[in-house]
Amino acid sequence: MSDSGQSPAPGARRRWTREKEPDGPGERREGEEPAGLLQKTPIILAKPPGERAPQPQPKAGTAPAPPPQAPPIVLMKSRGEGEGRGPAGGGASSAGGEGPALAPPREREGPRPTQPVYQLHGRGLGAAPALDPAAAQSRLAAPEKMKTSIKLVDEQMNWCDCALQFLLEQTDVLVVGALGLQGTGKSTVLSLLAGNQPDDDPRTYVFRPAPPELRQRGAAQTGGIDLFVTQERVVLLDTQPILSPALLDHLINNDRKLPPEYGLPHSYVEMQSLQIAAFLFTVCHVVLLVQDWFTDPLIYRFLQTAEMVKPPGPAPSAGPAPESHDPPPEFNPHLVFVQTRAPPESFAPRRLREMQRVLETLMGHSHLKFKGSLSMSDPPPECEVNLFLLPPLEEESEDPPPRAGPQALFPALPPFRGASCWRALGRLRGRLLGAGRAPLGPSLLTERNWFHYAARIWDGVKKSSALAEYGRLLG
Repeated sequence: MSDSGQSPAPGARRRWTREKEPDGPGERREGEEPAGLLQKTPIILAKPPGERAPQPQPKAGTAPAPPPQAPPIVLMKSRGEGEGRGPAGGGASSAGGEGPALAPPREREGPRPTQPVYQLHGRGLGAAPALDPAAAQSRLAAPEKMKTSIKLVDEQMNWCDCALQFLLEQTDVLVVGALGLQGTGKSTVLSLLAGNQPDDDPRTYVFRPAPPELRQRGAAQTGGIDLFVTQERVVLLDTQPILSPALLDHLINNDRKLPPEYGLPHSYVEMQSLQIAAFLFTVCHVVLLVQDWFTDPLIYRFLQTAEMVKPPGPAPSAGPAPESHDPPPEFNPHLVFVQTRAPPESFAPRRLREMQRVLETLMGHSHLKFKGSLSMSDPPPECEVNLFLLPPLEEESEDPPPRAGPQALFPALPPFRGASCWRALGRLRGRLLGAGRAPLGPSLLTERNWFHYAARIWDGVKKSSALAEYGRLLG
């Protein structure tokens, strides 16, 4: 239709043709409604920047497009409920009444986060930084294998924290401690149980025994409590000798100042021994009483005293309170009597029965588990005292074990030297690994929890009112 000044016929729909205005909103095509009759402004939320097609720049005079919201919603709807309808009130359609109808408007969704998309991709939704393979492997690796023992309690009876790095967060742990007089072989027995061989250099033992120069001077090698963890997750505790004359001599000759609550050096040495024994009776599953002869009645009097002053286990620091108000049952460890340097006549069946009878009489009033499945019999009866005899270890390192024959020293007895001692230690190790691992406290403890539990027990032992009263009575 030409651009003339004639008006259209009545009832006819006015059609407009207009050239593109340089500053107008855009070119008007045929068949479009004037701006005053219908204005439909679709809302198209853009795709992510990587997939977005280049858009034409808006013309002057038009309203700027609203900034994109995150996360984007691909949605096309009319601006208002009444907008987008034709003059006859019908559904929204394309120009000329043809084309598919638009989808019905969606319900308005809840508020969207206003954090910019680049911040979400850069901080919140981005991938975690890659770990160094060496650091990741170190997190999964087992703790460092121990090569020698470390201090759990030093010579001044102070607690040490250096053992925590060798402990794991697992509950399958067995704690074995050793008590004994000076020179009975506690460190040697524990070292052989830890994996050392009888022909190894004693200086390479995990619990180093006293060298010859110290034995000649009557001095003790171990001071305080030493700790070692085996690959089977057995925690071994070696202690200084109980009732040691060497420690008493060290106190007297070096003019060490005693704590104010102890008046005499011998009472301080005895109190140290009782503290260590009471500590082992509370934190160990098995306690080895190592002797080199049978038997000293004063040792059993000492055991009864340590059992009497043994502190109760502390209450759990966290967790739900128990339903009943009854105190938890008192924990008592297994007690195993280990005799080193046993003479050959001690292995006779009649002598073994006599030793069992004497130990049962001496420990008749004790609550310690001195009977059970830790004896040297095979299989061990439940009513038998936990007694193990070990032949002399010094003899087998000098000469090869003798064969049974006319030149054997004791042909009527099974060989007790050489490999026999190693077999006895292997049997003792098997008995210890199969010992019952009752919970030490109100709940099952991991290795690291046991360490903190033992620290609390040691602090309670040092502040025990029963031990302080006993020390005051000693003078």
